[in-house]
Amino acid sequence: MDMNTYQQQALTTAVYTNDQQRLICTVLGLTGESGEVAEKFKKIFRDKAGVWDESDRTEILKELGDVLWYVAVLAETLGWDLETVASTNLDKLKNRMSRGKIQGSGDNR
Repeated sequence: MDMNTYQQQALTTAVYTNDQQRLICTVLGLTGESGEVAEKFKKIFRDKAGVWDESDRTEILKELGDVLWYVAVLAETLGWDLETVASTNLDKLKNRMSRGKIQGSGDNR
């Protein structure tokens, strides 16, 4: 499945009462789901000495899917398709790599 097809299908399950609610809920949902990914990893390292099993991988897969859903809906809410978001990101990273700035901090390095 290509990214824009995924996005269009994801949007069929985005049910909000108005544009403001959609924007706020997708931003907050994205941060929440990203936190759940981090939480899964924390528990693997805290409770299982960093040893993963297939169940852990499946749970992380589900959370990454939720992150992707929120990214897809938020991107569309802001007027972008996922292909544009993805290609813009890769262009930024290629530019940093070509200038030897792939590591470090700061958005505009």
